[in-house]
This record gives sequence, structure tokens and C-alpha cells, in this order.
Amino acid sequence: MRERVQGRIARVHGRGLRTGVAVALAATAVLGGVGAAAVPAGAAPAVAERQARAGLPQPTGPYAIGTTALRLVDHGREDPWQPGRERELMISVWYPATRPVQADGRARYMEPRAAGHFGGPDGAGVFNYRTDPGRTDWSGVRTHAGQEAPALPAARPRPVVLYSAGLGDPRTWGTALVEDLVSRGYVVVTVDHPSDASEVAFPDGRLTTSVLPALAGQPGLDVGALLRKVLATRVADTRFVLDELTALRTDRRLPPALAGSLDLDRIGMVGHSAGGFTAAQTMHDDPRIKAGVNLDGQLHFPGPDGTGVHLSSVAEDGLDRPFLLMGTESEDSGGYPGQPGWAAFWQHTRGWKADVTLLGSRHGSYTDAQSLLPQLARQGAVPEDVVRADIGDVRPERAVLATRAYVGSFLDRWLRGHDDRLLDGPSALFPEMRFER
Repeated sequence: MRERVQGRIARVHGRGLRTGVAVALAATAVLGGVGAAAVPAGAAPAVAERQARAGLPQPTGPYAIGTTALRLVDHGREDPWQPGRERELMISVWYPATRPVQADGRARYMEPRAAGHFGGPDGAGVFNYRTDPGRTDWSGVRTHAGQEAPALPAARPRPVVLYSAGLGDPRTWGTALVEDLVSRGYVVVTVDHPSDASEVAFPDGRLTTSVLPALAGQPGLDVGALLRKVLATRVADTRFVLDELTALRTDRRLPPALAGSLDLDRIGMVGHSAGGFTAAQTMHDDPRIKAGVNLDGQLHFPGPDGTGVHLSSVAEDGLDRPFLLMGTESEDSGGYPGQPGWAAFWQHTRGWKADVTLLGSRHGSYTDAQSLLPQLARQGAVPEDVVRADIGDVRPERAVLATRAYVGSFLDRWLRGHDDRLLDGPSALFPEMRFER
């Protein structure tokens, strides 16, 4: 049953928005759907006696890191997934801090309620990355950031980067890249998309879970229409966060030295899979984003009957600002010539653009899966063949280094005016990156 349902969705969309299009949307047929209802606080799946542990790679920049989580409410918009309710989001703001945090004081990678669901039978750890349910201590993973740590005063306002995760993934699933950018002096805002993300924990104890697995089980599903709704919701969420950033500069919920250091004239966006699609489409719709990076996200939808191609408006129109495409060697991925949405985008984009492909990689290689899954596999929490399917056979440390280098180089060039020339062409420093321009 799993293969039949996954195959149907994979054929109409491929893997570029996320394996979650083929897996997350199909999960209801295998795992049973979970709606957007609030899960009682403390609810968690049965846990194996000995859980696997993993850690994130060390950031490379000179700055210590702080983080804080905020709830935002869009009073002018109804939640498209929960009619009758205002749209509310959770974001995390990551920023340079005054001093490194001690190991025992590091912020959690995932809030415990969210971690329990993520690693349980209905969570993205299972339906996107096929880890064994309950076998990993996700709440035990620690970041390198101090929770509510004092912010480092800035001589001039810092550029801001938004981060959007893939379909079904929580905002935490790109933390290794986010922390590295912050260690280099950026402020990064990670955005959860409730009812799309596997789970979103709110301060009042609610845990809003993804509606996508349940929707995938509906007869006669129009996958293209569903994915267009997903993208429209994500873009609206992102533009609302952009609106709120102005208010956050005077918000007492932020550390004092941070509130006044946000440079809203230098905003970039990075996203993985559906998050990369979101970055491109939001740039198309909103001029406040000056530069963007798409980490292996398609820019088209399946047609009305589940076949053919429906181009997004950003693919049809292109962009007039800098944009970086970063592909993998997943099925239906690679460089821009191999994807209809990327090819159209490439043809129509007037701004600076470049395309690199990480050789030996798979769709999860630009996420925390690249560093975490091999550690979990060594402890028996995920099969080795699943790891290869998710992240390929590129060496994990090289994939992490290359991703950080290319994303950082791009943002430095277009948000800071610092050009290390890495994106001028193929680099002997990174032979695993195929460059197309």
C-alpha cells in the first residue's frame, strides 16, 4: 500500500519540493493521518528503552549564538487550514550573543512535546526521514545557542535572513546552517508553518500537527491544488513575518541590544525544498527580500490531472534580484536544465544567478539530516540504506562544509558587499560542487 500511494504522488511531482510530497502526503495510508487538533501537553509515543543520541556540527564563525522563540498572530488573516481561527505562527530569532554558552545551558533543538511527536509514528522523523519511531532522543539534542542569551551590540545594524524548512519539516530542521550564519554575524529568523510542519509547539501547551498526511488519503486528491495552497500559505506567512520585523525592532520580547540591530534594508531568505520554493516566490511577490537561496526545491506544480507541469509565477517571470539555486543528485533534481520550473526560472531571471549541484547528494543533504542521520544509523535508529537514500554518499562533513560555504558566500556578496569569488565559477576547494552559470 505504501509503495502504491507514494508512487502515485512521486510520479505527479517528483522529489523536489521534498520527499515529503511522496512520503508526507502519503503517510496517512501507512501511519494514519493526524489533523491540526491540539495534542494534549505531554502526549508522546512509547519510547524505546535506550534511545539514540546525536549532535549538531560546530559553527565555524567567531560569534557566540543566542536564540529566542516568539508567537506571532496575524489578526487580519484566517488560518487557511483551520477555518474560523486567526493565523498564528511560531518563529525563532537567532543572533550573535555576548559570550559562548556552557554545554549544559544550550537551548534544546526541539521543545520536548514537539520532539516526542517528531520522532513518533506520525512525525516527520518517520514519514520524511524514515527513522524508527521512538528510537531517537530528539529532545536531548542541543544547539550551540544560549536561550535568551544577551545579544552582542552591533557597530552597525546586522543583515537579516529568513529560513523556511521543507514540506512537513519543522523550523528546527536547518539549525546547523542557521547557527553557522549567525556565528558569522547574521540575524536569522526561522519560520514554522503550522498545519504544514510536522508539529508546532505553542507557549500555551498546544501542539498543532500537520494536516497533510490526512489530506493525502482523500479520494480524488488534486495534488497540484493542494501544493499551490501550501505555497500560497507559506508566502503569506513569510510576508507577515516581514511585516512583524519592523515591530520587533521595538519589541521588549527581544534582548535589548538585538531589537535595534535588525537591518531591514538587507534581508535575505534561504529555504530547503518547499522552503526554497517559498523563498523564490516570496521574492517575486515582495521586494523587501534582496537575495535568496533555493536548496533543492522545485518551482513548478503538477497539472490539474496529476500529470504535466504547471509553472509557478516566479518560474514564468523570473527575478530581478540575486538568486542561488543549489541542487542535489536526487531523482528529478540536479541543475536547472533537468527541472522544468528551474529551466523557466533560469531563462526569465534578469538578476544575478548561479546554479550549483552537490555531487553524490540526495534531497536531505542540505538539511540537518546530513549530520544527524549517520550518527543515528551507527546506533541502529535508522537503516543504512535509508540514510543513503536520504543523503546519498557524499561525505557528511564535506556536504555540511560546502553548504555553509556557498550559502555564506552568496549572502556575504549580496547583503554585505564582501565577495570571496567562490561563486565566480568552479572551485578547486569544493570539487564536489558542480557549477553552472
